[in-house]
Amino acid sequence: MYAIVEIAGHQFKVEKDQKVFVNRLATEEGKTVSFDNVLLLADGDKVTVGAPAITGAQVGAKVLKHLKGDKVIVFKKKRRKGYRVKNGHRQSLTEILIENIVASGAKPAAKAEKATPVKEVKKAEPKKADAPKAEAKPAAKKEKASQDLSSLTVAELREMAKAKEITGYSSMKKAELIAALS
Repeated sequence: MYAIVEIAGHQFKVEKDQKVFVNRLATEEGKTVSFDNVLLLADGDKVTVGAPAITGAQVGAKVLKHLKGDKVIVFKKKRRKGYRVKNGHRQSLTEILIENIVASGAKPAAKAEKATPVKEVKKAEPKKADAPKAEAKPAAKKEKASQDLSSLTVAELREMAKAKEITGYSSMKKAELIAALS
């Protein structure tokens, strides 16, 4: 008896007591896993094909160990250009042992639900009166006026000159703006 089952995005032809290397599974070593996505079952001359999967069929396996595959060298070159890139890659694998193949009557495996973070809904707080904001702006201007004018930038001095309605501030230099503002 054999089955074609989809494991970690790949299709494998498996039999009982067969060892298979699959892409890394998020299961600890020694634990058992079951795969519900059985695409084909063959028992002697009797072949059952799913559309796309067979309902009630299941393949049980035990995780033996996690390992890395052989290194694959990726070498890129463009002739006469001096372009050469060498990269290596080792695929993360899991070795599993197929323990049983159930043709029908298997309970569907409980899919691990992803822990979705509970979003806290922030309630809109009533807006405070605009009076504190309006008071903060004149206080900031008073602080600017009390500062030494030479420590301000030309742009800030021009804004102050514009606020005081000084004419010709756009062509004034920094020293002239300080003299006009004081």
